[in-house]
Amino acid sequence: MIRSLPLLHRIAGTRVVVIGEGEMGEAKKRLVERAGGTPCSETEAHHAKLAFIALDDEREAMAAARRLSDKGLLVNVADRPELCDFTTPSILDRDPVLIAIGTSGASAGLAKQLRLRLERLLPQSLGALASKLETSREAMRARFPDGSDRRNALDGALVEGGILDPLNADSAKHVEQWLADADEPAGSQSIEIHLTSDDPEDLTLRQARLLGTVDNLLYEASVPVSILDRARADALRRELPFDEPLTGLTVILRRA
Repeated sequence: MIRSLPLLHRIAGTRVVVIGEGEMGEAKKRLVERAGGTPCSETEAHHAKLAFIALDDEREAMAAARRLSDKGLLVNVADRPELCDFTTPSILDRDPVLIAIGTSGASAGLAKQLRLRLERLLPQSLGALASKLETSREAMRARFPDGSDRRNALDGALVEGGILDPLNADSAKHVEQWLADADEPAGSQSIEIHLTSDDPEDLTLRQARLLGTVDNLLYEASVPVSILDRARADALRRELPFDEPLTGLTVILRRA
C-alpha cells in the first residue's frame, strides 16, 4: 500500500501562496517559479489552490497551515510532513519528462540521493524522445487505430534494446522508422502465468513485463494483492471464473 497518490500538478500562470523568508522560503519560491507559477502572499490566498509554508517556529507554521487549510488550499509545511496535505518530491528534469522521487516525507535526503543516481543513468536525449513521441501522436493513431494495439506496439519499441530504447541517445531519431517498419498488431492474446511464490520479487522479468503492459488481468482469488499491484493500475481486473470476451493482452494468474 502506498502512502501518497503521486500527481503532477500544473501551476503555470497561477498563484501559489508561499509563506516564509530566508533560505527555505526562497527555495519554495524558486520551486513555484520553475514550474511557471507566481508566488504570492497569504493575502491573495483566495486566488490560490496550493500553499507552501517555510517557517522555523512550529506554532506559527501550524497556525498558518490551519488558516490556509480552512480556506480550501492544499498545504505543504517544510520539514513537518505530519502537517502536509502534499509533499514535494526530488525532481529529475528531462523536459518534458519529469521523474519525481518521493518518500512520503520520510527522508528528503534519501529522495535526493536516488535522484542523483538516476541523473547519471538517464540521458539528456530522453526529453527529445518524449517530444518526438508527442508530435507523432496522430501518426501513431493512424498506424495503430486500436488503443490496445498502439500501447503494446509502443511498449515493444521502448523496451531495453528496442528501437526506441529510452536509454539510447539516438532513439528520438528512430521514431519515423519505427512507425514505417512496425509489425502488424498481434491482435488479442491471452497468456497464463502460474505463480510459484507469493513474493512479487520472485516474478521473472518476463512476468513483470507482462503485468506492466497487460490490458486485462484475470486471477484466482488466492493470488495476493502484492502480486496484483504489479499490474498496470488502469488494467481491467476480474476474479476467475470470467467468461466475457476481452480484447488486447489478457494475463491469467493462477497459483502453481
